[in-house]
Amino acid sequence: MPQSLAQFYLHLIFSTKERKPYLQDPVLRADMHNYLGATCRGLECPSLGVGGISDHVHILCRLSRTLSVANLVRELKRESSKCVKKKQDASAQFHWQEGYGAFSVGASQVEAVRRYIATQNRHHRRRSFQDEFREFLQTYQVEYDERYVWD
Repeated sequence: MPQSLAQFYLHLIFSTKERKPYLQDPVLRADMHNYLGATCRGLECPSLGVGGISDHVHILCRLSRTLSVANLVRELKRESSKCVKKKQDASAQFHWQEGYGAFSVGASQVEAVRRYIATQNRHHRRRSFQDEFREFLQTYQVEYDERYVWD
């Protein structure tokens, strides 16, 4: 085969350091989501949805066949941190958590994940980020040690 072809859908989840509500301002949060989407596009990992609330983000994207998940997340965090710190003096303390969650999504589940990301405000009225993330880890059967999940 003369061509290398791949199609991977990825659901990324990461929070602000210590889950501080750095993204509480709706304008700043919208700008962050737009910036993350643009950064994905620039890394040849087009986003299909970006959302979240004041203390975390969800990104649904296609993973480039030439980029690792770790490199994608590192670039997303680095570029978005630089952007938000330039926007507002109050954001100088902004930091993302060290870790992240990355979950594969089948083509048949893309729309459901996109809807899930779009309704973050609604379902976080009843559930914390930690509870949501634990549920993802359990659903995807990821072994973890609670002592090392949060920073």
